[in-house]
Amino acid sequence: MRYLVTGGAGFFGSLLVEDLARAGHEVVILDRVADARLARRFPFAQVDLRDADGVAGVFAQHGRFDGIFHVAALLAHAIKDQRELVDSNIAGTRHLAAAAVAHGVPHLVFTSSNCVVGKPFSQPVREDDPINPLEIYGITKWRGEQVLAEFQDRLNITLIRCPTIMGGGRLGLLSILYEFIREGRKLWTLGDGGNRYQFIAAADLSDAMQRAIRQPGFHLYNIGSDEVPTLRELYQRVIDFARTPARVVRVPRGPAVAAMQVLHRLGLSPLGPYHYKMLAESFVFDTTRIKRDLAWQPTKTNTQMLIESYQWYIDHLDDVYRAGERSAHRQPVKLQALALVKRLS
Repeated sequence: MRYLVTGGAGFFGSLLVEDLARAGHEVVILDRVADARLARRFPFAQVDLRDADGVAGVFAQHGRFDGIFHVAALLAHAIKDQRELVDSNIAGTRHLAAAAVAHGVPHLVFTSSNCVVGKPFSQPVREDDPINPLEIYGITKWRGEQVLAEFQDRLNITLIRCPTIMGGGRLGLLSILYEFIREGRKLWTLGDGGNRYQFIAAADLSDAMQRAIRQPGFHLYNIGSDEVPTLRELYQRVIDFARTPARVVRVPRGPAVAAMQVLHRLGLSPLGPYHYKMLAESFVFDTTRIKRDLAWQPTKTNTQMLIESYQWYIDHLDDVYRAGERSAHRQPVKLQALALVKRLS
């Protein structure tokens, strides 16, 4: 098959590209960030999804695709202008779907997010539960889902709502956690750390997407791991693996959330509204539907994923903090005001 992968230079997109290539498929990458290494191996279109003509030009240049994996998305903490986020994640999705229809592409799979749900009303969260995004990123992903629903009579579309995607090379905000563990510092939890927050392994998500690209119709799925421990248990297991003096310490939830809100408004923290509203909450998806329809099963637990990702961080320390243009999930975030928290840890 011949596939187009948007966001193919990003953390998950690049892993998906490699998986597709190993399976014998032909892959074309569309990404606004250049990647010389990938461009030497795959046809690479450096195009911004906000550019409708540029997106259409990719299809005109490379011919018909058997399917599209729409992975590209801008993150709220990675940009300063929210208009850019809206234009890319919503209008960019429309440009892509319109070009797909115009060029006869039969299938599209879209990676949505648990952020569209916001704070869940019950656990586990099901596909038909209420939607209430808490911040701009979740809103844009929800609007992206709505845009694609408009094309369901012209495209076979599968939407997959993902929790945090884990794997070797995943950094972003997790780099703060890894840094504190490596240096033997305190890991702060809001409240007692008894909440549970689900992950999904990049390899497991890739498997699900490759199954989904072949199915007809319009579908919405939740995806995530099984066996989700509390955050307190999860952090301690990684500390035990790392064998550092790091320790899990609770901080009163109310004052901590208030402080994070103020720091965010002042532009002094990498943590946004979703983080300070959800860090003390539980969020676990019900994955019954995707297991039933796609005969899919997760292969990794949260503990396995976080330990493997931490080990990747340790093994690649020389490269992790090297300057260079990379997608938001493939580079560490700046601590900003959290540098003071680090000194106090």
